[in-house]
Amino acid sequence: MTIKLGQISVGLKFKPFIVAEMSGNHNRSLQRALKIVDAAVYAGASAIKLQTYTADTITINSNRKEFLIRNKKNIWNGKNLYQLYKEASTPWEWHEKIFNYCKKKKILCFSAPFDESAVDFLEKLNTPVYKIASFENNHIPLIKKVSLTGKPVIISTGMASLNEIKEAVTTAKKNGCKKIILLKCTSSYPAKPSSSNILTIPELRKKFNCEVGLSDHTLGLGVPLASIALGATLIEKHLTLSKSDSGVDSDFSTTPDELKNLVIQSNLAWESVGNVKFGTADKLENYSKRFRRSIYVIKDIKKGEKFNKHNIKVIRPANGLHPRNFFKVIGKKSKKNINKGTPLSFDMI
Repeated sequence: MTIKLGQISVGLKFKPFIVAEMSGNHNRSLQRALKIVDAAVYAGASAIKLQTYTADTITINSNRKEFLIRNKKNIWNGKNLYQLYKEASTPWEWHEKIFNYCKKKKILCFSAPFDESAVDFLEKLNTPVYKIASFENNHIPLIKKVSLTGKPVIISTGMASLNEIKEAVTTAKKNGCKKIILLKCTSSYPAKPSSSNILTIPELRKKFNCEVGLSDHTLGLGVPLASIALGATLIEKHLTLSKSDSGVDSDFSTTPDELKNLVIQSNLAWESVGNVKFGTADKLENYSKRFRRSIYVIKDIKKGEKFNKHNIKVIRPANGLHPRNFFKVIGKKSKKNINKGTPLSFDMI
């Protein structure tokens, strides 16, 4: 299966599609948001992704305990969800400017809407693809809304049970979406590699017959690179200009140089997967094959002399008889005089 996102093809036959997630790392600065776009271009990312919501479209302003963030390690500890999302959201009036800037910089731009009004807004900007975030994959009305646009939909599977993933995919297909990419995701920030369970990637491909990728929140490159070997065709990583910027996601985001390295290493990982093949793979390996083992005469042998473990040996290079013949030759007589260093052949026996 191949899916076109903008002008770029996504599938096992193509290099990994790398998405730079801006999230709230713009720190409420449009100029910083545009610099993050520049950083994604510098890194060689395939696309940059926004999030389209307001505090009012994602939650309500309440200090009831279920709305409060209770995590002493979190910079938002003690604040409520409304305050967090108000700070982290990308102002809607920025979207068109960011989309246009991406077009100028020749990098694909799309977004994750968090409610139906965001879909209507993004349709006016002609977003080429939609992303359903992991905490929204149970928002069936939202999945229906984006599917009705007929555009490709990327669904992050974090938080979802197998039945919930099935419901999301079924909803998308019933409402006209023919191009679905599922992302394996561990919805903790940062996530531990041991919690990533990327063996789920080929299982998702098998069960749902669609493209599968990874939304990665781990630190480093090990998990996304390993996922490519398991068939991930799209990798999403958060991008920040600097981890010291105290952005809402900066602690688990990649820097521009880290993302650039991910792009390079992902391409190498993809190239290395190749096909199931045994033996030599290219001309260089055929050249190297000459230096495998074979049977050689290691002492001068006279005509009629018997071959033994002292006058023949399995050594490099591979110009003589195959080593499988060694014990067949032992005890046989030489037809002629053979000089030391001569590759053994059947016409000598």
